[in-house]
Amino acid sequence: MSSAPAEAEAHEHSHADVSGGWLRAAVFGAMDGLVTNTALVAGVGGGGAAPRAIVLAGTASLVAGAISMALGEYTSVKTQNEQLDLEVEKERRELERNPEGELAELIEMLRVRGVDDRLARKVAVQLSQDPETALRLHVVAEIGLSPEDKPSPMTAAVSSFFTFGTGALLPLLPYLFGASLLWVALLCGGLGLLAAGALSSRFTPRPWWFAGLRQLLFGALAAGVTYAIGSAIGVAVT
Repeated sequence: MSSAPAEAEAHEHSHADVSGGWLRAAVFGAMDGLVTNTALVAGVGGGGAAPRAIVLAGTASLVAGAISMALGEYTSVKTQNEQLDLEVEKERRELERNPEGELAELIEMLRVRGVDDRLARKVAVQLSQDPETALRLHVVAEIGLSPEDKPSPMTAAVSSFFTFGTGALLPLLPYLFGASLLWVALLCGGLGLLAAGALSSRFTPRPWWFAGLRQLLFGALAAGVTYAIGSAIGVAVT
């Protein structure tokens, strides 16, 4: 039997999207759509509006909110990417103007991560022979973002548009199918919030029931406040 340690076989594995691309936009869009329209239905319904008026207000909120979310996500992600590009160019110029200083910085980065001085210098010198590799290392270490993993603004925009619209539609469904009871619409919104929160737990260490109940609580607070305000306004104007 050989005494040499067996080499671990390489295996493929994947990670969830944590760079702020489609996943963050989708989760935020769905939650925002659910909370926004559940609260809106509660407020308008609490004020005594007719079902037709509730559907009209909810539909307007769905369309306006979905467009606003899409434009906001696109602008936010695009601005983040442009800022990262600016910082990358700044670091590139610094590598060209002061290579020795940047080499010393890279050595220090390796040292603080547990590499001994001699090996840190050797590795840093070898890595610095490829300017692009050195650039990526400096950017990741100093900014915390990789220039190769920039999220897509269009993906974020489309994702948030459709998920906001889907979430905002749920509390309107009872009215669209002829049920004019407010509590049924709020129940649909609550179930949607519970389901969306539970689904989001797949990408977090939280248990599904915790994430679901937390989102349901947030939505219930928003709906409760808007219902109270709507009821007060409805009484005042009658």
